[in-house]
Amino acid sequence: MMDQLIARFPEQLEEALQIADKAKITSHDHKIHKVYVAGLGGSGIGADFVSEFIRDECKIPYTVGKGYSIPAYVDQNTLAIASSYSGNTEETLYSFEQIEKSGAKIVIISSGGKLIEIAKEEGYDFVQVPGDWPSPRACLGFSLVQQLGVMYKLGLISDKSLKSIKSSIALIESKSEAIKTEAKEIADKLFNKLPIIYTTDRMSSVAVRLRQQINENSKALCWHHVLPEMNHNELVGWRDKNQDLAVIYLRNDDDFKRNSVRIEINQQILSKYTDTIINVYSEGNDLIEKAMYLVYLGDWVSWYLSQLRGMDSIEVDVIDFLKGELAKV
Repeated sequence: MMDQLIARFPEQLEEALQIADKAKITSHDHKIHKVYVAGLGGSGIGADFVSEFIRDECKIPYTVGKGYSIPAYVDQNTLAIASSYSGNTEETLYSFEQIEKSGAKIVIISSGGKLIEIAKEEGYDFVQVPGDWPSPRACLGFSLVQQLGVMYKLGLISDKSLKSIKSSIALIESKSEAIKTEAKEIADKLFNKLPIIYTTDRMSSVAVRLRQQINENSKALCWHHVLPEMNHNELVGWRDKNQDLAVIYLRNDDDFKRNSVRIEINQQILSKYTDTIINVYSEGNDLIEKAMYLVYLGDWVSWYLSQLRGMDSIEVDVIDFLKGELAKV
């Protein structure tokens, strides 16, 4: 099942672009000086991508909240986006109650649930995405594209990012078989090891996505960090030889030169402690194409690893248990 959902990622991006184009987003009575997104898990990761994609263009701050409360700066000059695939995410609903009192420009992105009900009752702008996908983490395309669409329709960014999403579809479709072959090879190297994911700060969302997919699809622990920050702390922690560790570097051919040098030096150091160091290079013409390429590749890695581990990549029983216990309180 999960492999079928992953295979439909290009199709999802195409549908998401169509939904974004048709979405009706009204103007706000006050000038927007900042953007705040409330969203967690598979719904929140889309906002992480957007914050990196628009950083060189958007003139106002774009921040993401992944908890029960919102910062004090959310006010009438804020675009506040509530992103929850189900529309029933507990933390997002708590945050939304506070957002409603702030006077912010509200936009809801969801497939249904309480958030869409509230939007219809109160007249808030909303973008409704298809609700027939059985796993929120498989809906990254719907989440991030709608956020880009909202930003574009409110005049906060140009259509450049949306055009790059469009071109990334053709890229990953044309490379699909090669991507799956590489993903299987990577999964084979990760089997029975603890994955450690490193990348540069401009690709931190891709590293987070891969970590989360390995957690949920492969049912395995792993961690990630970004350069250059990692060189100021975690690098010192590498002291013990451990062949159970597997290091993955997510790289781009246009990484900032000093970061590329850092990666090469880092690998010299880490090779003393583990023999498994994997360099994974993106393809594409810009940041968004490269990120979507690595997302597609990473999703397949997590699925192949789930098969090697004999795991059901869809099942998240422990999360369901947690939600059930919370509902009792």
